[in-house]
Amino acid sequence: MAILRLGSKSEAFHREGNSWICTSGLPSDVNINIGEMSFQLHKFPLLSRSRLLRKLIEECPNGDGASFSLRLDDLPGGAIAFELISKFCYGVKIELNAQNVVSVRCAAEYLHMTDEYGKGNLISQTESFLNELLGNWADSIRALEACEEVMAHAEDLHIVSRCIDSLATKACADPCLFGWPLAGRKSNQSPETTSLWNGISTMTKTKPTSDNWWYEDVTFLSLPLYRRLILAIESRGMRPESIAASVVYYARRYLPLMNRQSSFDDANPGPNILNPSESGQRALLEEIVGLIPNKKGVTSTKFLIRLLRTAMVLHASPSCREILEKRVGSQLDQASLVDLLIPNMGHSETLYDIDCVQRILDHFFLEEQAAAVATPDNIVEEGQLTNESNSMAPMTTVARLIDGFLAEVAPDVNFKLPKFEALASSIPDYARQLDDGLYHAIDMYLKAHPWITDPEREQLCRLMNCQKLSLEASTHAAQNERLPLRVIVQVLFFEQLRLRKSISGWFFVSDNLENSANPSGNVGLKKDGSHHATDGEDDVTHRVSELEKDCSGMKEELRKLVKYKRSWKNFTRRLGFSKSQSCCSKRSKPSNLRAIPPSNVNR
Repeated sequence: MAILRLGSKSEAFHREGNSWICTSGLPSDVNINIGEMSFQLHKFPLLSRSRLLRKLIEECPNGDGASFSLRLDDLPGGAIAFELISKFCYGVKIELNAQNVVSVRCAAEYLHMTDEYGKGNLISQTESFLNELLGNWADSIRALEACEEVMAHAEDLHIVSRCIDSLATKACADPCLFGWPLAGRKSNQSPETTSLWNGISTMTKTKPTSDNWWYEDVTFLSLPLYRRLILAIESRGMRPESIAASVVYYARRYLPLMNRQSSFDDANPGPNILNPSESGQRALLEEIVGLIPNKKGVTSTKFLIRLLRTAMVLHASPSCREILEKRVGSQLDQASLVDLLIPNMGHSETLYDIDCVQRILDHFFLEEQAAAVATPDNIVEEGQLTNESNSMAPMTTVARLIDGFLAEVAPDVNFKLPKFEALASSIPDYARQLDDGLYHAIDMYLKAHPWITDPEREQLCRLMNCQKLSLEASTHAAQNERLPLRVIVQVLFFEQLRLRKSISGWFFVSDNLENSANPSGNVGLKKDGSHHATDGEDDVTHRVSELEKDCSGMKEELRKLVKYKRSWKNFTRRLGFSKSQSCCSKRSKPSNLRAIPPSNVNR
């Protein structure tokens, strides 16, 4: 820390209670009171340095030569600053540093201690020292912090703006170029890297400093000063990623709720944690939201959702929460399932805030639509054709995320069916490559809500597409007693169609392999004229046999399921089969389910 030493005389003041007394041997003739402190001094040293004190002393009637009193309660810096000023007037040794020079500079300006009242007066001395301090990062930080005590006077003297400009310039530059000392940091040097080259030591060289070297130092500033510093840094062209990282660092220091890991711990901070006032944290959070750069991806989605949770706990303004929801929605594809489990702070009975997730999802689709409109179809960028599938990646990711969220909140008995349907139907059908996640969520909901009616079950199951279920999901659905019978039949029907299509495909491949391997018609024959099966034919035969076994197993499951649900007679009558056309007769006949039009199955 830089230090300015003024004066040459030894200490001539001593304190008795709330009074400072000058021990020069002469009785004091002026008593200056500042708050609860009083200074018993002499008129001549004071009026020879300060125009204000000269004016006040001349205006006081003291014809009899008795001492008199003055009050300077409005003096910037108070009694601490005036103690240094009075010692300066007497020529006593004092030390000025980055922590006290601002208040002394403002007090000297208040007392009009210019060079007209003595060469090298206090204004010129402190002004020169301030210019020297602003060349150093750590001293500039301390000087800016000291401006808090005399903010109005420091603003008038442009000390605050000068400190901020100095810090912003240094933050945007490389600190290694100028060797600025960093407050509270150790040197990056290590003895192992010290070496000699042509007799010159490299010990003074330092390792490169990362871009976040200034984050911790600026967190000691108050919110108004920090905000002004961030705006000044942003105006100088610093990357939005660095500004966002600094804001995150600052928020985690002054918002204790941001550091909680559990979703429900956020709502109950605990009695052993000393937190700032709720109103102060609310104001701080709203200011921080305004400081985050409005650029997609510069701030992590996890941090934005934590900020949104904290805003709900602190009852921040609706506009603040809406901004956060929009920011989260613009990059929802980067969120995780745990992030979306936001505790419900409203009047709803559900455990998690379903409405908030719905609004975030709506903002996501609005962003996607705006991006699609901004890119006309007739403009094809380089690589767009080859990476066309990448444009669907965010939509597909969000679809899986919402399906997982529905499965997580489905066991909540207070989760109403209309909200489940609204959230599930918000995802377009093309965004789901498979409906396994949606099926799992529907199954969990049916399990937790056994009281819903059959029409409601069928309405809920219409959300999923039975043709987009995987083999595992179809197998599970075929044995799921919670599903309506119509849905189970659809699952089995589409699975049979899929098996038949697969079998036809394998036979088609087999014919092609045979024709390509035996163009003359006799390559596959042995010397004795017998047929020699190729590897491709053996593989196709094996796969066909496996598919036939799977088909037979599905027929058996269908027979058991129908027998469990209702009689065979009612089943055939509902599907429009005659008894002779049944696919489940005791004789081994191929199934006729493939001949049923889809409209009959739906009926």
